Amino acid sequence: MASPMIPPAEAPDFLAAHGWAGADIRPLAGDASFRRYFRVHRDGETAVLMDAPPAHEDVGPFLKVAGHLLDRGLKAPRPLAVDRRRGLLLLEDFGDDRVGPLLLREPHREREIYEQAVDLLAELTFRPAPDDLPPYDEPAMEREVRLLTEWYAPALDVPVDEAAYLAAWRAAWGGVIEEATQNPVLVLRDYHADNLMVLPENALGLLDFQDALAGHAAYDLVSLLQDARRDVSAELEQAMFDRFCEAAMIADRDRFRADYEVLGAQRNTKILGIFTRLWRRDGKQHYLPLQPRVWGYLERNLSHPALAPVRAWFDANLPPDKRAAAWAER
Repeated sequence: MASPMIPPAEAPDFLAAHGWAGADIRPLAGDASFRRYFRVHRDGETAVLMDAPPAHEDVGPFLKVAGHLLDRGLKAPRPLAVDRRRGLLLLEDFGDDRVGPLLLREPHREREIYEQAVDLLAELTFRPAPDDLPPYDEPAMEREVRLLTEWYAPALDVPVDEAAYLAAWRAAWGGVIEEATQNPVLVLRDYHADNLMVLPENALGLLDFQDALAGHAAYDLVSLLQDARRDVSAELEQAMFDRFCEAAMIADRDRFRADYEVLGAQRNTKILGIFTRLWRRDGKQHYLPLQPRVWGYLERNLSHPALAPVRAWFDANLPPDKRAAAWAER
């Protein structure tokens, strides 16, 4: 079940030990993991308290990837205080202007902000992935697509052929694995509008990057342009795809497009499984209304010839009433 937004008992002592004694602690957000966030107020200053229970979370990856991003001149929240034993971090406060809610208020800024976000990803392609990041390799991708057969299909009481499912994916993603192995970049893995902040200087701040891996340059691009939480028009998606290819100097755009669609299908399939798991295991039902949008992206991905084996499996195992239509009432 979702954790209540009550500050951890150790928070006042942690804050006092680092110069924030008597600070007011207010709920800020929870996410799809066990992490929770609070805003800390003291004498006109603010910071963000991350509570990452050590039994479920490790703040080490967050700190490591934040360091890599800051070293590259990108905007990650700077750690102000750390207690790894208790899973507490005090972080620089990036404010409240997440891209998703901001664009609801100021839709005219959509293209400008997406151009910034795409240019940031293109910049990462010119720098090799850090040596200490695990690879986004075939075992990792297989673990993720298994979420559909382990959680989604059982939740809808659909018997599926898992052996054929994995064989179809292996037939589709060979080129993706090859490219990710030969030219790995830092892949943030959850790069979308609700994890991007518009900072006062109009730079983009990055959130939720602790699961970063070394992988294919198209992964974060498709994460941004096929966003489970907001609609991205086909026109904007194509324009930003072209902008990325130009900025990153992609020589073979047809090959890159095929990889983009394969990774989109892999990611969207994973998300369908994750959102189902969050509902069934963790009681987080608010992800379920997002499923039809994710299915919309996945259906588009599956129309690409590179995904013919995967599309054939879906057609044989998941009928239309077990796809987007299954979630329409939610």
